[in-house]
Amino acid sequence: MPGTKTMRSPQRGRVPLAAIILITLGALFLLSNLGLIPHIGPLIAKWWPLILIVVGVALLWRRK
Repeated sequence: MPGTKTMRSPQRGRVPLAAIILITLGALFLLSNLGLIPHIGPLIAKWWPLILIVVGVALLWRRK
């Protein structure tokens, strides 16, 4: 029909990378706060640039 908007269906098989990363980081910080794993604050403070690079590369890879 002319003039009707089509709804895009979500891509099947697409991994929600950002959501997985956020959930994983949240779980790690929670476990660290509960004392179940060693503190990860210093680890994140040291390696955060690499984490950003990996996320950026993953986003570029996903676009191809």
